[in-house]
Amino acid sequence: MVLALLVSGVVVLLVLVGLFVFGLRRRLIQRSGGTFDCSLRWNVPEQGPADGKGWVYGVARYNSDRIEWFRVFSYAPRPRRMLERASIEVLERRSPLGDEELALLSDAVVLICLHQGTRLELAMSEDALTGFLAWLEAAPPGQRVNVA
Repeated sequence: MVLALLVSGVVVLLVLVGLFVFGLRRRLIQRSGGTFDCSLRWNVPEQGPADGKGWVYGVARYNSDRIEWFRVFSYAPRPRRMLERASIEVLERRSPLGDEELALLSDAVVLICLHQGTRLELAMSEDALTGFLAWLEAAPPGQRVNVA
């Protein structure tokens, strides 16, 4: 009986520590500011699936001339993807289709982009989209910016 209580207590403690580390990691990512919630679907074919599969929930952070994208459900301290401003080409903007509405946040707008030849989709709120497009257009003089 004592052993069962001890094991249960250790399991509960490990779960609480895991949740604390998730929260701490997110705070450290957001500490420098310029972050927004952003789901990502990488390497999407031309006729992208509208079934809601492939979306990964994350947090994006502006860092000079690039966007650093972190998975939310990860302990990794480094960004999973880095998108260079000069390499991002916005192709299209759309509302979530079909089951995407269930896979994404309720107010999400989907932005279809090309980044160094890779087709990707970013889903973010309308406010985050406004900031993202302003950041793209605020490139230093002489840099190529492609916003549809």
